[in-house]
Amino acid sequence: ADGPLDLRLNPEAGISAAERLKTIDREELAGMLIENSDEPYAEEIARTITGAIRRGEKAETTLQVRALIEKALSFLPEKERKEAVKKACARTFQALRIDVNSEFEVLYAFLDKLPHILAPGGRAAILTFHSGEDRIVKKSFKEMYRAGRYSQVAGDVIRPSAEECRMNSRAHSTKMRGAIKADDSNS
Repeated sequence: ADGPLDLRLNPEAGISAAERLKTIDREELAGMLIENSDEPYAEEIARTITGAIRRGEKAETTLQVRALIEKALSFLPEKERKEAVKKACARTFQALRIDVNSEFEVLYAFLDKLPHILAPGGRAAILTFHSGEDRIVKKSFKEMYRAGRYSQVAGDVIRPSAEECRMNSRAHSTKMRGAIKADDSNS
């Protein structure tokens, strides 16, 4: 559906995704697409979007950005293109949403404070919804374990069952990781 390219969780704070695209260069956009959403066509999409904006084209609505992504992926064989565009759009909008809402920065801050707010022996379980979040949580838990702040971190990630995914299609990418606060009083 067409609509303004905003993506902010709080429309009163920060800048919209459309405004962000006006201020970003090709290299930074490609990096954002890779880091925030593992976009395999990050370079092509970033080149097309930033080039279009530089030429005065608009990237202010969801359909305008979708059209630019379709253009960026026009080199793909036609039978692969429709699905690739659909997935690239989802990943591009995800990357922009993460960026304009500083979602990773908020997650880093939370993970840094978590061992300080848990009681000794307290347990934390964190659900992640995409690989970028999961990497951050996994790395933080491992670092805090090595530093002695956690006495245990789950070695394996917990994933939803096939039944849960059938009942809730959005659950398929969810992962849960857990940690237990160390009893050491100086952590």
